[in-house]
Amino acid sequence: MNIYKNIFIGNKKYQKIILATVSIITIGSIVYHYIEGWSWIDSIYFSAITLTTVGYGDFSPQTDIGKIFTVFYVITGIGLMFSFINSLYEYHVNKVKKYEHEHEHNHTKIAVKDYAGNDQEIKNITPSSEK
Repeated sequence: MNIYKNIFIGNKKYQKIILATVSIITIGSIVYHYIEGWSWIDSIYFSAITLTTVGYGDFSPQTDIGKIFTVFYVITGIGLMFSFINSLYEYHVNKVKKYEHEHEHNHTKIAVKDYAGNDQEIKNITPSSEK
């Protein structure tokens, strides 16, 4: 039984992008740790803020090999990171749509009109509250 099947990381559709994203951050973190001599937390931090294009500017590669790696890391990683973020968004939107579809039969929509006959708002009334 997959206890994670109802959350993002357990959805088979997204597992490849999750693995690729974790892999690219891991690779960057290892390279920066050994090439630049940064701590593990600083390496992970720099990898994440670089690929999300936040770039606070508090860290930057100082070695030539680190700078060269960063050029290729950014070119490959930013597209992957945005695909990951897009997948998170898509998952959320699909989950909301599924919830709305499953629960749309539980509500009756009515338009409330003002004295001039103009629609003012739409209200959802559950069948148990209709009398």
